[in-house]
Amino acid sequence: MSSDFYQTLNRQAQALLQGEDDLVAAMANFSALINDTLEDLNWVGFYLLKNEQLVLGPFQGKVACTRIALGQGVCGSAALENKTFRVADVHQFSGHIACDAASNSEIVIPVMSGNSLIAVLDIDSPKLDRFNEIDQIGLENLVLSLEKALFD
Repeated sequence: MSSDFYQTLNRQAQALLQGEDDLVAAMANFSALINDTLEDLNWVGFYLLKNEQLVLGPFQGKVACTRIALGQGVCGSAALENKTFRVADVHQFSGHIACDAASNSEIVIPVMSGNSLIAVLDIDSPKLDRFNEIDQIGLENLVLSLEKALFD
């Protein structure tokens, strides 16, 4: 995907989120937008930080892991380190949690309110090395729009 693609997608996300302050509703439509727009995905959704663990939130895809400990798997690592994790081959990631055996690559982006972690956006693909730097920057900008809509 190109940066122009992500700029257009970001404008769509901003329009979708405008005036919506409910976390679940916003995350549900946000994950649906990404799932419907990006190619080669098999899971898009959120894990919310609750009681020092990640708990399944709104998503698009097959049945998923319900709870993930901080520091466990790609999602837990991204949450613990508070940074984006882009993994070309999840089977090479130490401690990977295989919620869906069809997933081969993954990107996980923290969702913040100020300095506090609220959730992570988790996107999986059956394709190895699906996510590149352009995807990472574009998706991080989408998450910034989500944060601004919900927490500013």
